[in-house]
Amino acid sequence: MAGKAVEKRRPEVDPRDEPSAAWGWHGSFPKATRIAGWVSAIILLVMIKGNHENNTENVWLVGLSLFIVLLLVLDIRKQRTAWRK
Repeated sequence: MAGKAVEKRRPEVDPRDEPSAAWGWHGSFPKATRIAGWVSAIILLVMIKGNHENNTENVWLVGLSLFIVLLLVLDIRKQRTAWRK
């Protein structure tokens, strides 16, 4: 039963270009990637509390955290408007 359903679907990618498409795997983990991004941004902000002598480390930690958050917000925006294209 499942074999016929798999045969009916036309792959979007050519298995010759990407062999993994032949056995059904061709994707990513969007939900896990977003969760990992938010966790990374939070961990960077938590790392501010430490034994820093200067604020240079804090600037980098906040800057990288804000960059990750910006990418996540752009990804959410792209996800919301993907059906319009």
